[in-house]
Amino acid sequence: MTLPRSSSRPARSVQLGLAGLALLALVVPGAQAADDQAAAALIQAHPHTAMALPLPPPPPRIFAITPERRALLNTIRYAEGTWANGEDVGYRIMFGGGLMPSLERHPDRVVRTARYASAAAGAYQFMPFTWSMVSRSLGFAEFGPQVQDQGAIFLIQRRGALALADQGLFTPLLAAKLAPEWASFPTLAGRSYYGQPVKRFHDLKRFYDDNLARLRGQLTVATEPPKPACTPATSLRCQLENLERLGPKSRTSSL
Repeated sequence: MTLPRSSSRPARSVQLGLAGLALLALVVPGAQAADDQAAAALIQAHPHTAMALPLPPPPPRIFAITPERRALLNTIRYAEGTWANGEDVGYRIMFGGGLMPSLERHPDRVVRTARYASAAAGAYQFMPFTWSMVSRSLGFAEFGPQVQDQGAIFLIQRRGALALADQGLFTPLLAAKLAPEWASFPTLAGRSYYGQPVKRFHDLKRFYDDNLARLRGQLTVATEPPKPACTPATSLRCQLENLERLGPKSRTSSL
């Protein structure tokens, strides 16, 4: 028996309503989805209902921090005057040398000196409009050290210099690619892209090379596997190796 068209509408509305509730249970945070395949089939069966539901925000984009990238980040801080011997206080420095009271957000405050006025802030001296673009692109809201590091790498990539940075060589070309982003970096002509005070290439390279050597040395020490114990312990070879590890003083005292 075929039901009249008017009689089937309430049943169809009820089905769509139940489907919508089921979909909400799948996407609301904390809800438990019983079966991912069942959820996918439900969305496919009712695409219009699924499209009406809000999508969760994309996860933040995270760049790996390798020794090569860290060395370049440190060099940018050195050039921008925020190195502060590698201390985290450098992430709080505003243009002019003052410290921002909090790292919850970019301070967005113009500071004036005798020659310049700027709202740059942080370890990499982000301008407010630059940081707004970076934070939207990466999905970050705060302004802490790790977030600033990620923002700087994003800008390096945006300037087409990340592949060069990953080679572990600080070259004039790498510095020139970053000069439009950081005024303290020299162009190929050795001048600031914006006519501001600039660091000499050789000074930056010396700082970069020293940092990279230290970072790679730390990485080597951290990943070096332990040497197996000498066996048998009573053999002359093992006893000599033990004396070598103890050092000359202990070797002399044992004689």
